Amino acid sequence: MTPARSVFAALGLAATLHSLPAPAAEALIVVQRSPLAGFRHYDGPEVWQEMKVGDRLELTRESDNPYDAGAIRVAWRGRKLGYVPRRDNAAVARQMDRGAALEARITGLKESRNRRVRIEFEVVVPLASQGNSE
Repeated sequence: MTPARSVFAALGLAATLHSLPAPAAEALIVVQRSPLAGFRHYDGPEVWQEMKVGDRLELTRESDNPYDAGAIRVAWRGRKLGYVPRRDNAAVARQMDRGAALEARITGLKESRNRRVRIEFEVVVPLASQGNSE
């Protein structure tokens, strides 16, 4: 391919890429950001090396928990990591009891002797996308 033809091919590729629609931005409302409670008592230490920032977490409401009526279990790939801290769980528990579609994800992983700050996560409400219907 001649240099002139390479330049035109590159320009054509750039024009094509520029005209492609940008990926949709994720729209969500952050409900809260918290450290994980109970990390050392559950499966967290066993799976610590496998977890990554951005990984999704599963939230399960435990209204029959004998220690905390507002308890919300936090799991990663089915492995129990701990709980939403008691001081932070009232609003999330209320929303879960109402059937709100809440999601959670890891926002921070810190190597620390203080296990209370090892995993930071956020609870979010995803907003429906305003995509075009065809």
